[in-house]
Amino acid sequence: MNSKEQSNRRDFIRTSSAAALALPSVTFGKPDSRKLKLGWIGCGGRGSGAINQALSADSNIQLWSIGEAFQDKADAGLERIQKIHPGKVDVDKGRVFVGLDAYQKVIGSGVDVVILTTPPGFRPMHIKAAVDAGKHVFAEKPMATDAPGVRSVMKSIAQA
Repeated sequence: MNSKEQSNRRDFIRTSSAAALALPSVTFGKPDSRKLKLGWIGCGGRGSGAINQALSADSNIQLWSIGEAFQDKADAGLERIQKIHPGKVDVDKGRVFVGLDAYQKVIGSGVDVVILTTPPGFRPMHIKAAVDAGKHVFAEKPMATDAPGVRSVMKSIAQA
């Protein structure tokens, strides 16, 4: 090896070591201890699988609100998921929304993420509302059932 190669290696090691020592103070900040709040829209049997998986993904997640077109499905869905994840469900009666506008109320309830498990004909409208509100979205497929719906979803994705 000539002296120029050794100098480059030494400089590289010296610079890399200095960067590595400085890196933890820059990249390893204090962990965020706030719970990620999930909103579940569409509480039928198919949606139960999606919310179960979402609540199993991390220990710092909680189900915050639910929305369903029908009261009996909302009650049954909430009861099912409370049995599976008793420590991760924090849905009080004031955050159980029923009716065709329930999705809007879930989105406005302080959630960070919405889980959309409604029938696919409603998803373009629900995705748009969630994106417009600045929420993260998990939407089951298919995301739409016709060409206008697909275009709406593509526009929402581009906006997000």
